[in-house]
Amino acid sequence: MKKDIHPKYKTINATCACGSSFEIGSVLPELKVEICSACHPFFTGKQKLIDTAGRIEKFRRRYAKHYETQETE
Repeated sequence: MKKDIHPKYKTINATCACGSSFEIGSVLPELKVEICSACHPFFTGKQKLIDTAGRIEKFRRRYAKHYETQETE
């Protein structure tokens, strides 16, 4: 292997948008992430409410004629 061609791997602090920070290994001097295990819904157990009823109604209105023709056959 050639010597002195690889970047220096060191321990840095990664900072999340929620304010949490943790140590990781990286070749970058600093790292900022948008979401981490402290604020991700999978790890926190808090789910965001999604307007599924509005989506379903929009889909039914869009394809109403198609459903009507299937029911009459």
